[in-house]
Amino acid sequence: MFIDAHTHAHFAAFAGDWQEVIDRALAHNIWLINVGTQKDTSSRALEVARGYPKGIYATVGLHPIHTAKSYHDVQELGGNDEAKGFVSRGEVFDYEYYKSLAQDPKVVAIGECGLDYYRVDESLKEKQREIFISHLTLAREVKKPLMIHCRPSKGTDDAYQDLLAILNEQNYDSPFVVHFYVGSPFMTDKLVARGAYFTFGGVVTFAREYDESIRIIPMNKILSETDAPYVAPVPYRGKRNEPAHVVEVVKKLAELKGVDTKEMEERIFENAARIFRLDQV
Repeated sequence: MFIDAHTHAHFAAFAGDWQEVIDRALAHNIWLINVGTQKDTSSRALEVARGYPKGIYATVGLHPIHTAKSYHDVQELGGNDEAKGFVSRGEVFDYEYYKSLAQDPKVVAIGECGLDYYRVDESLKEKQREIFISHLTLAREVKKPLMIHCRPSKGTDDAYQDLLAILNEQNYDSPFVVHFYVGSPFMTDKLVARGAYFTFGGVVTFAREYDESIRIIPMNKILSETDAPYVAPVPYRGKRNEPAHVVEVVKKLAELKGVDTKEMEERIFENAARIFRLDQV
């Protein structure tokens, strides 16, 4: 069994063929977790998961870029070509709304939530931090792990440093996953010590700057993802990504960890089953 621990097969990019995409993954023994990014995509992720007896799960949460007006991503939110220049609405985090979704057994984590400093004004960082802390509270209340989005300013570890500071300040001691990890080896050591799980996607098949961090991370803390429809792995670069492509990610992770693909596949699935409690869903 493979698992795509962070994907968006419920996004607008899959509006015409999402069922075929999911069925293709399941036919290749790939389970997947559709990750919510705001109210609409969170409820949609759960709706899709409810349609399958097993193998398809959801997370619910508010992505940091949606805490204020942001670029309208047509692949995520839908719309025509003219919509590309629009901005999406800034959403107020509705704790009770997300809690109502999160209590469903098909929801296996809270997020994606966190910090995104890549293109934001300094004035928005505090708002992101406050909303992230609300997600920590929700995760504790419903007893589910966090699915964290953390993107630093270019060439820095600033968002990861703030992430660790918040986790420590809040005495957060529950499981958490850092998705699409791009931190430095120095930061990797700190997050490993903090008990983090890490997901890696298609970028590892064509970029080498993450190799050292992958070698540092213990086998029992690594997960595979696609982040579909984004960042397709080799040999699908330039095409729409989808959960079935996660196999290429696992192959590369196996190479970097010095094990065969079968062992990597089994360890990743064990890790996902443990943190997301898939045996209970």
